[in-house]
Amino acid sequence: MWRLQSEEILRKERDMAWTKYQLFLAGLMLTTGSINTLSAKWADMFSARGCHDDPDHGFSHPFVQAVGMFLGEFSCLAVFYILLCHDRRSPVPRMNPGQSFNPLLFLPPAMCDMMATSIMYVALNMTSASSFQMLRGAVIIFTGLLSVAFLGRRLAASQWLGIIITILGLVIVGLADFFSGHRDDAHKLSDVITGDLLIIMAQVIVSVQMVLEEKFVYKHDVHPLRAVGTEGFFGFFVLSLLLIPMYFIHVGDFSNNPRHVLEDALDAFCQIGHQPLILLALLGNTVSIAFFNFAGISVTKEISATTRMVLDSLRTLVIWVVSLALGWEQFHGLQVLGFLVLLVGTALYNGLHRPLLARIPCCAGMVNAEEESSPGERERLLNDNRAQTGGES
Repeated sequence: MWRLQSEEILRKERDMAWTKYQLFLAGLMLTTGSINTLSAKWADMFSARGCHDDPDHGFSHPFVQAVGMFLGEFSCLAVFYILLCHDRRSPVPRMNPGQSFNPLLFLPPAMCDMMATSIMYVALNMTSASSFQMLRGAVIIFTGLLSVAFLGRRLAASQWLGIIITILGLVIVGLADFFSGHRDDAHKLSDVITGDLLIIMAQVIVSVQMVLEEKFVYKHDVHPLRAVGTEGFFGFFVLSLLLIPMYFIHVGDFSNNPRHVLEDALDAFCQIGHQPLILLALLGNTVSIAFFNFAGISVTKEISATTRMVLDSLRTLVIWVVSLALGWEQFHGLQVLGFLVLLVGTALYNGLHRPLLARIPCCAGMVNAEEESSPGERERLLNDNRAQTGGES
């Protein structure tokens, strides 16, 4: 049966030619995904006066940026209802709105998303945009381990190998940051190391989010845009309320705002008033995450989950190249090696090697045996893709 399915997949791949709409979706996902990280980093690089005639200081407001990101996710809910209304007016409705569900199901994963996104925006202030994007690949390590422990999933040999190779890639990227950190005027070496560790710590929380979504949420038939929008709703309102106590929590030198509190939203708004380009960067972050989620879901539906993962890997390359071109960071050969190793690890974990091996007669049997040892692999791939829509920043 698996052999016939593999042959059918290969036949479809040979016959499939992308339509203009599919090319548009792929380009939209790659572009908006890259803009999302680059715009967040661009905002971090501005300096402006704050409130009460404070001198110029860097825009260091990760929690305000996270609120903007969740506003972008929240807007997916509006897109869902617009598409639903448009579909219902057509003579033959085609859109499946999904079943009714308790929105509170999304509260626990939304809180995980909120914590992980906030930590990653703190880390982005400390390290480069390319390292930020590459180190997020650590999520497959913790997702794989937690899915074995709590979902009873069996990982194939290639997935275990992918996890090991990913760990190696993370070490190489970390070494690249260590050796180049002292030459970067924007970041001190201690900040770079702290930022890298925070990014990896955030991936532990993201993996918990994925496991929670797969165990409790995705057994319900919920439209992906509605799921992203509901999580964005909880993240936006909870984090917005938390900005109030954060204004009074002193954290010393850990914070770069003038009052050295956890988050000074008023200072952020004053800086935006004095430097309007910061608002442009924040809007770029908010709008891009909304379009990125829509494009990602559409790519999975119209093309394949595998294509979405390939595009996400290309996004890392685009962010790195643009950062180098703009002079935001310096070239380091170890980063190239680290990126390639991470790419191989991610490809193995997500089974991107299988279509290639299936074309080789002597390896087709091995691919079939691996698929039989990993039941429900297609569902896992789709669930991992849907889980990664939240907190994409």
